Amino acid sequence: MGEQDLVGDKDKLILRGLQFHGFHGAKPEEKKLGQKFVVDVDIWLDLSEAGKSDNLSDTVSYTEIYGIVGDVVEGPSQNLLESVAHLIANTTLLKFPQISAVRVQVKKPHVAVHGIIDYLGVEILRYQKNDKTEPI
Repeated sequence: MGEQDLVGDKDKLILRGLQFHGFHGAKPEEKKLGQKFVVDVDIWLDLSEAGKSDNLSDTVSYTEIYGIVGDVVEGPSQNLLESVAHLIANTTLLKFPQISAVRVQVKKPHVAVHGIIDYLGVEILRYQKNDKTEPI
């Protein structure tokens, strides 16, 4: 089963490479010094009316999603990236009921590990509660 089969809506908004400084992590130095976080967001919703009308009120503004991500990443410290991603997804779904699903990827590019990495992170996919495509 493909991603679109799970989500329902075939259209999506795409936000890539949103960068913010935050103080998330389980280690004391992460909470004190902070670090860069990179966030990608996919939002599934029907964009057909916006395509026809060319009217911002018929879609969800990228800048509003950017603001939600910024508020969470630059907001109160969380221990886990899972919690950061959940807060972004949950806030987005609550604010915009026309969204059927949201995928959030949160990446830490500067992690103290012994080895070469691009980043470590999490990715979650959450559905609108009243959406018929919500998995059981």
